[in-house]
Amino acid sequence: MNGIEMIGKLLLVFGFFLILFGGVLIFASKLGLSWKPLPGDIVIKRDNFTFVAPIATSLLVSLVLTILFWLLSMLRR
Repeated sequence: MNGIEMIGKLLLVFGFFLILFGGVLIFASKLGLSWKPLPGDIVIKRDNFTFVAPIATSLLVSLVLTILFWLLSMLRR
């Protein structure tokens, strides 16, 4: 398998997961579920200004992606 073909397959898989994740988010919003900041996320609300620094959320997403990519690399061996 050459490099271009591998990149193409990787982009197709990535696109599939983006579509799947987008569908899950749309379905969750129809059910009334919303994404709330985790403890550890910094939220500053003023009169007409809101600042959100999702530190804990970023750590959680990083952990999940690390485990996912590790599992994928183990399957490729």
